[in-house]
Amino acid sequence: MKLKQLSLFLENRPGQLRAPCAALAEAGVDILTMSLADTAQFGILRLVVADAEQAKRVLEGAGWVVNVTEVVPIEVDDRPGGLARALATIEDAGLGVEYMYASAGAPTPGKAAIIFRFDDPDQALATLKARGLRVLEGEELARRKA
Repeated sequence: MKLKQLSLFLENRPGQLRAPCAALAEAGVDILTMSLADTAQFGILRLVVADAEQAKRVLEGAGWVVNVTEVVPIEVDDRPGGLARALATIEDAGLGVEYMYASAGAPTPGKAAIIFRFDDPDQALATLKARGLRVLEGEELARRKA
């Protein structure tokens, strides 16, 4: 399943990461996973949340410009070589990966959840399923915290 990912730019100075997280917390929006990449002047905060539409409204209401993209969560073996095997399948299929990051947990013991941003999420979703990689549902990422 494709998930909605929210991305926003943050100034690269103290306190900027807490503010959007606090706004989402105050609104009761659960952050399922996140990534922060930085440059000298700004950072890009990427979030997968339980309710993307509500989170977008909250963040935009607080003054952030929010970009919504689609990502694909994949379950891999949580042991040496698990990610490498999944990446080999992705490479063999000719899928372009823009970036990836790990989730805080996976719904299945012994597995890890990796969030991928592909050049073509629709093609990636169909190809991954056809090649036997397990694509997670959004509810599964939320359940992993229980």
